[in-house]
Amino acid sequence: MTPEQLVDRWLDRLAGERQASPHTVAGYRRDLAKLLRFMQEQQLTSFDALDANRMRNFIAGEHRRKTETAKEGLAPKSLQRLLSSCRSLFRQLNREGLLAGDPLLGVRGPKVRRKLPQVLDVDEASALVETDSGGKLAVRDRAMLELFYSSGLRLSELVGLRWIDLDLDGGEVRVLGKGSKTRIVPVGRHAIAALRALGAEQGMPAESPVFRGRGGAPINPRTVQLRMNKLALQQNLPKHIHPHLLRHTFASHMLESSGDLRAVQELLGHADIATTQIYTHLDFQHLAKVYDAAHPRARRK
Repeated sequence: MTPEQLVDRWLDRLAGERQASPHTVAGYRRDLAKLLRFMQEQQLTSFDALDANRMRNFIAGEHRRKTETAKEGLAPKSLQRLLSSCRSLFRQLNREGLLAGDPLLGVRGPKVRRKLPQVLDVDEASALVETDSGGKLAVRDRAMLELFYSSGLRLSELVGLRWIDLDLDGGEVRVLGKGSKTRIVPVGRHAIAALRALGAEQGMPAESPVFRGRGGAPINPRTVQLRMNKLALQQNLPKHIHPHLLRHTFASHMLESSGDLRAVQELLGHADIATTQIYTHLDFQHLAKVYDAAHPRARRK
């Protein structure tokens, strides 16, 4: 099989057997298209022709590459993702006996300075979720915002929610997260009240989407993003507001109040606790600001 055929087969397997999201598969496809282009430029007809030196040249070339739409090549974070995509492919080819060695053995990507997520403070979060958008969408908007902040859901989890997934009496919601993993998350009293109001307005058939778009179909993710941005402008919030910002805010406020990193990991549905640990850095950053403002030896004269 040609390299192109091997890549296509692996991407099909990702989407099928591993049930990777279309967004994830599209990201792998873009990354591996760069590798295939490099191999064509170097006239390499097999992955066995790749080695550590060639892969270093490939990564360096993508860092330097300029296009009509980009004045600079790939940033360190994008290069790390590119390496990760290649590693995943090579690992699978190794398992199948289609690649003798590891072309990335000894190849390291550039260091990435981890950017801390932006979050709302408690007053900003309250102002946003309590915004009255007015009109016929006001009840739906309030329920969406309250549930985002109450339970830390991903955008995909919220738009895929059905009434059968909610237990309003028990204060719980069952969501289908990344990798088709199901988890149970608590729902706060304000979110429960907002969801009951939404159910009273539109009905609560078990298999019906909780948040509906046109024709009763699940609401479009882009619609949620646009509504949140519009409501944030109404409140004159200085930050760029998007669904994941409320998830970050939920995690940060939970960790700040409880200090229980493991519990926050479970609530967010993170497979690796290292992903959740970024919120400890965020919490420390807040404490450092308090220290700088309060300690006699830290205050500036």
